[in-house]
Amino acid sequence: MYCPFCNAPDTKVMDTRLSNDGDQVRRRRECQVCVARFTTFEQAELDMPRVVKREGVRVPFSEEKLRLSMLKALEKRPVSTEQIEEQIRLILKSLRLCGEKEMSSQQLGEWVMGALLVLDEVAYVRFASVYHSFGDLDAFKREIQRLKDKRGNSEI
Repeated sequence: MYCPFCNAPDTKVMDTRLSNDGDQVRRRRECQVCVARFTTFEQAELDMPRVVKREGVRVPFSEEKLRLSMLKALEKRPVSTEQIEEQIRLILKSLRLCGEKEMSSQQLGEWVMGALLVLDEVAYVRFASVYHSFGDLDAFKREIQRLKDKRGNSEI
């Protein structure tokens, strides 16, 4: 690995540790020329399925788009960054484990809604309103009633 400070080709690994629930390796390195220290992260590069949109267009999966859509729904809600990252990690794990080359945007949207429901019901309704294109207040009322009914059944 080249040194990011002096571009020397010789760096020495000083320390290696697992991080991020064991799916990443963190290495502390030292340049043999300028003696600067820096950290690198190593993780397996796995192919993610392509997302098939409703119109039939196929696009590469974007973790950034997933994260931004969840953060937008969770804006100003009392949910920690750690909780959000855990749900994103679970969605990514499900994507890798599905073994498919392509996945419908509807399935991915359902997974996101499930994750948001675990985190915050208001964020879930926000996301669902955009995802399902709620056109009026009655659509909101129906979704909220469905949530209340579901919560009532699970408390029994």
